[in-house]
Amino acid sequence: QVQLVENGGGLVQAGDSLRLSCTASGASDTPYIIAWFRQSPGKEREFVAGIQGDGGFDSATERFSMTRDNDNAKSTVYLQMTSLKPEDAAVYYCALAPHNLLRLVRNIREYSYWGQGTQVTVSA
Repeated sequence: QVQLVENGGGLVQAGDSLRLSCTASGASDTPYIIAWFRQSPGKEREFVAGIQGDGGFDSATERFSMTRDNDNAKSTVYLQMTSLKPEDAAVYYCALAPHNLLRLVRNIREYSYWGQGTQVTVSA
């Protein structure tokens, strides 16, 4: 059973940086994508960034980047967020797609597994 566990949310000030982590366990041995989406009240869930098994990634903004550590049993990805703005405040969700196609990373329908979410709050 695939499990995704997020950590690192919290309250920061505008202009600060913050790093979120997501650890995936129970996934197959074949490469797969892990991505971050976010959702704020009254808005649809939107793509933030995603990373392939070998580290190639796509991001919705240059202020955010991803890295990934793989070991035999699990993968941990990191979302590094810089120059945070109040509009970045949201619940951030980690998600896993059962393939490694970066061209599909922004499509929310590709993701079969989701974490519980972590709140990021940015004060002005």
